[in-house]
Amino acid sequence: MSDELRYPIGRFTAPTAVTAADISRWIDEIAAAPARLREAVAGLDDGQLDTPYRPGGWTVRQVVHHLPDSHMNAYVRTCLALTEDTPTIKPYEEGEWARLPFQRTAPIAASLDLLDAVHARWVAVLRSMEERDFDRAYLHPASGRVPLKEQVALYAWHGKHHVAHITRLREREGW
Repeated sequence: MSDELRYPIGRFTAPTAVTAADISRWIDEIAAAPARLREAVAGLDDGQLDTPYRPGGWTVRQVVHHLPDSHMNAYVRTCLALTEDTPTIKPYEEGEWARLPFQRTAPIAASLDLLDAVHARWVAVLRSMEERDFDRAYLHPASGRVPLKEQVALYAWHGKHHVAHITRLREREGW
């Protein structure tokens, strides 16, 4: 399988040096993600929503439901890192969540609205943080210590990554 289909904007690479301008740009990208997702799925019918973005991949519908699930977890992890000393977070099995009946069949409107709401709260928190707060971190059992400055970079990438899954599928299919 082509890495281009799986990672249409490339794989995430954690930044080695982060500036305040980088953080500001990433927060802006997180803020823009809900509108970009809405634009990417505008006008798609159920058949199109139920089309995998790549062979063996999730459907567009599953991708839409995945984004608020993932970003709700990221929002909670941000708040935990701000209020506790390097808390150990509980990961979730995103692939299993994507296989839940709701994820495979439910209309996308509630997930689009949920992403709007989560991002409104999360971006407000991120924009209220002091520069030193981005050095706070949580401990992921599989990934290790994750500073918030890395998390912001990751989720700026994550939103663009999944929107690109949908937009590239639309381009390939001529939708």
